[in-house]
Amino acid sequence: MQRTHFSELAACSIARTLDVIGEPWSPLILRDIWAGFNRFEQLQADLGISRKVLTERLNHLVDKEILERRPYDRRPRHEYVLTEKGTELVDMLMVMTRWGDKWLAGEAGPPVLYRHHACGAVSTVELSCAHCGEPMHAGDVDLLAGPGAAG
Repeated sequence: MQRTHFSELAACSIARTLDVIGEPWSPLILRDIWAGFNRFEQLQADLGISRKVLTERLNHLVDKEILERRPYDRRPRHEYVLTEKGTELVDMLMVMTRWGDKWLAGEAGPPVLYRHHACGAVSTVELSCAHCGEPMHAGDVDLLAGPGAAG
């Protein structure tokens, strides 16, 4: 199946991000690697994904410098670790998790809780302004043309 390259559609950071992780397996692979499932067999077993699809997705994420492939024994076996770019994508997934926990978890509640290293509290991720620290949501901002905007 030929993929649509969203990065070519417009000067849009969302489209460019979708070009990297816009197919459904990639965020789940990143989640698993962040959670400590770093080897191919672990990922395949946890996700129930075909070897072919997992290989394609891992290669794509390595090519996009989201993951780094590291050998872990003398045989040609590798584990996968998040790069700096990959870790920042996990930050975005944590915001998605908050939305899913709020709107989709139901009476059972969230399947995973997050304890913050700095304060030890179990908490959720909140968006805030990098300048003033105040909460920042869709209704709190104006969209302005940036330096990379299309003509």
